[in-house]
Amino acid sequence: MTSTLRRAGGFAVVGTLALAAPSLGTAAFAPFAAVALLAAFVIDDGPLFELFARPGDRKDGRLNGLAGFSLAATGLALLATVPRARMPITVFVASVLILAYGNLGARLVDTRADDEFLRAAGFVSVGVLAGTVGQAAVVSLTDEPFALSRFIFIAALGALVAALLRSALYERDDPVVMLTVGIALWGVDGLVGPVTPAQTGVAIAMTVALGYAAYALGTASVAGMITGVLLLLVAVGFGGFGWAVVLASFFGIGALATKFRYERKAERGVAEDNEGARGTGNVLGNSAVSLLAVVGYATMETVGQPLGSDLFVLAFAGSVAAAMSDTLSSEIGGLFDNPRLITSLKPVPAGTDGAVTWQGEVAGVAGAALVAGSAIVLLPLPDTAAAVAILVGGVVGMTVDSLLGATVEGDRLGNQAVNFLMTLGGALGAVVVWLPL
Repeated sequence: MTSTLRRAGGFAVVGTLALAAPSLGTAAFAPFAAVALLAAFVIDDGPLFELFARPGDRKDGRLNGLAGFSLAATGLALLATVPRARMPITVFVASVLILAYGNLGARLVDTRADDEFLRAAGFVSVGVLAGTVGQAAVVSLTDEPFALSRFIFIAALGALVAALLRSALYERDDPVVMLTVGIALWGVDGLVGPVTPAQTGVAIAMTVALGYAAYALGTASVAGMITGVLLLLVAVGFGGFGWAVVLASFFGIGALATKFRYERKAERGVAEDNEGARGTGNVLGNSAVSLLAVVGYATMETVGQPLGSDLFVLAFAGSVAAAMSDTLSSEIGGLFDNPRLITSLKPVPAGTDGAVTWQGEVAGVAGAALVAGSAIVLLPLPDTAAAVAILVGGVVGMTVDSLLGATVEGDRLGNQAVNFLMTLGGALGAVVVWLPL
């Protein structure tokens, strides 16, 4: 057994102390606080030190990693027991176990294969299992209702958030990951309604299938893949299957459009970098507005504001229509000659920011129409006129992207910022057009 695997096993054992929370009540923080004190000031040599020591710990002669992990768990335990805060005990336990056992799952994979995708899959799989079992164990000791589907959904969401953060941070930043997962799941727990077994099962199957396809086909990096499936899971939990299908249609069709005649686009200098594999920044740039919209919809539904719900549905669909429209116009239009700058209509070289072709514009309108048509069937739109507003919103977003590309992209704004503003333009465009209708 390697030292990293033994260390991950040791952290998992420490994380298991969270299961004592229902019995300890307001003293749930005590075991972790004690471990943090021992790690920081007492254990500086011997078998325990060698078990938990990370490379930097040996230089400092102190178990900084274990102390940070335990202090983060202490903070979450306090949030779960302080009267005015009251994070659900299930969320506290799930957050600790997801990270502790997820790391163990990743290290188990490392003993068999050196593959980033398999490592992330091991982290998420074991993290989901541990988070689900932890929540179930807690409610078995309390009067809370047993809701296995909800436990799985919460654990899956937390594991994906943790895996995404770990892909961007260092191992020593695990305390930040744990605290972030805890706060995120606390918010989710308060907004997500009942989760049915069918909803959970289909959501997990959809995210696993799409995530594997994205990685296997090379349409997304590992971090981009995790981001995409996380957004789909959020869409299912806060909106429903229809929301996830609309979003998945953009991911799937957009990815295929990116790969379409990729070599030809590369020769022309208009192809996406990294062989077309989109990373976290690209995925979030195109989907952050839709994520905010679906969370806003769930909030309006919770407080009983139907007009607000309608506006957020339109904003969601408009942002996805804009992302689809812009992607298709760029990927299809880049294959044709004679592009012109949108602000002056003067001919410019292929690949110039803000350049458009009539073929790309037609493809963009078709993409927006596709999203508008699917929204009629899959989303709770207020009326059929909303489909027209979504189509217009998609075209508005595509045009915003071209205008920003011709004026400020590069020196002032990066591609991800432009994508965000483009989808925001699509969302606002759909809302503004629908209101007078």
